[in-house]
Amino acid sequence: MGEDMGEKGNRFMPGKKSAHVLFLIDQLCVAGGAERAILQTIRLLPKDRFRSTLITFKLDEKIELFRSLPCQSYVLPLRRTYDWNSLRVAQKIRRFIRGEGVDIVHTFHETSDLWGGLVSRVKDAPALVSSRRDMGILRTTKHRVAYRLMRSSFDLVLTVSDEVRRYCIEADGLAPHKVATLYNGVELEYLTRSNGGRSLREQFGFESSAPVVLTVANISKVKGIDVLIKVAARVAHEIPDVLFVIVGANVDGEYFKTIEVQIVELGMQRNVRLVGQTENVASFLKMADVFFLPSRSEGFSNALIEAMGCGLPCVATDVGGNSEAIRDGVSGFIVENENAESAADRILKLLREPGLARTMAAAGKCTVSERFTTKIMIDQLTGHYNHLLAARAKKNAAAT
Repeated sequence: MGEDMGEKGNRFMPGKKSAHVLFLIDQLCVAGGAERAILQTIRLLPKDRFRSTLITFKLDEKIELFRSLPCQSYVLPLRRTYDWNSLRVAQKIRRFIRGEGVDIVHTFHETSDLWGGLVSRVKDAPALVSSRRDMGILRTTKHRVAYRLMRSSFDLVLTVSDEVRRYCIEADGLAPHKVATLYNGVELEYLTRSNGGRSLREQFGFESSAPVVLTVANISKVKGIDVLIKVAARVAHEIPDVLFVIVGANVDGEYFKTIEVQIVELGMQRNVRLVGQTENVASFLKMADVFFLPSRSEGFSNALIEAMGCGLPCVATDVGGNSEAIRDGVSGFIVENENAESAADRILKLLREPGLARTMAAAGKCTVSERFTTKIMIDQLTGHYNHLLAARAKKNAAAT
């Protein structure tokens, strides 16, 4: 729960070994990849070395994921970026940074990125880290201009894939040595513990023998759900009892209506199921036979590597970091964006050739265990933090 900013926190004491990290994110209102990543990071950071605080400008406590946050947190309502209230919010954050001995400010999303650069410029300034998680799809013109103007403010920019890294260097004019790829991590222990796939089939009335093609994505145009419906129609023509199951929240009402109309027009009412948002994603993954990611744009998909970690053969579009996770033809299939026919062919191949599906699934699971675990992610992140803290200490010592 967010607290009053005026409440006294656990102040950072000089000489303490733990460093204070302030995480700043625009809002916690959708249980998306960035929101999950920031909470996962806070939860897994070594508590003997790092102390975390979270500030957000908006919080939806109706969403289960946000009802119990893993550290001291504050909600500072911010409706507009530039007005008198925004100045008061900026002053509160500045006072917090100075008064609570913040060593690192780590920002997520556009407003927090730009505000973090402005408000953290105080005496003995903390190191400023920005997490970039997409290919700029949410940026407006003012964001694009501001990112270029403020590029020198960031001590480190962490990107979720090499493709996002390339984009940020080119679009924002960042110095390459200040930009590093930090892949998302999967908690394999959680995936291993999760079960209940059989009961889910019964709960949703899925036939026990029907092959299931699953996607995990919010219902929005960028996630390519309309392409998935076209793919479903092609696959269902060959395998009439196939089920395409979509796990995700309705975040765009108008687009959702077009999807409902498309399902009816293509006669896919029996073959496509929209089950909404759930915290039980792993059980859905274990229920499925194939995972399909039809996104039009991605930074690096948590859902994709979770599916690989569950031992699912995967088909994904060639956007963002998808091809950095899947080796085409070895640990899954990469298909051209918007190409419903190609995606349908690959899905049909996996459904018809169980031996190939098992081989690709095993290769994908091995890839996750070797490259995309939370331990690897946290070890790399703490390494970056330690480097920044050492540089900051050296700089402050030289200034005295």
